[in-house]
Amino acid sequence: MKHRNLLTTLALGTILAASATPVLADSCGDGAKASHASATATTTIFKTAEQAGFTTLVAAVKAAGLEDVLNGKGPFTVFAPTDEAFAKLPAGTVESLLKDPAALKSILLYHVVSGEVLAADVVKLSEAATVNGQKVAIDATKGVRVNGASVVKADVKASNGVIHVIDTVLLPKN
Repeated sequence: MKHRNLLTTLALGTILAASATPVLADSCGDGAKASHASATATTTIFKTAEQAGFTTLVAAVKAAGLEDVLNGKGPFTVFAPTDEAFAKLPAGTVESLLKDPAALKSILLYHVVSGEVLAADVVKLSEAATVNGQKVAIDATKGVRVNGASVVKADVKASNGVIHVIDTVLLPKN
């Protein structure tokens, strides 16, 4: 809770910014506001995340200097961690990352896949190459999981791609 308040302050101050399978939750849960589902495909991935209340993710994107990328042409697929997913990281991790833009950028790009990969396609994959150069494992046997993180909302469309909301921050190998 302490680091979430800090991040909210940072976001407001100076720094930044689901499978069609029936096993996925129908709401964003974990801190993403209900407006998430109503975001139209006329807004970018970044603006959609901002409007949906992904406070920590938006702040991290801004701190890493990736706002223009996620507002860019795309298309991209973003596995977007909720605020609660960031809160599950060890104490001090988020604050440390906000002070290390290079490490933060690497982690955030580990959540991005080039191209628009909708839920119907994700469930057919066993892995996907991320923009940071590493692959994530995909398991669709019981819901959809990306490196063990559950997709809690899929196919949130944006003008430059799609967002799949996840419940855990994905951490790349060094």
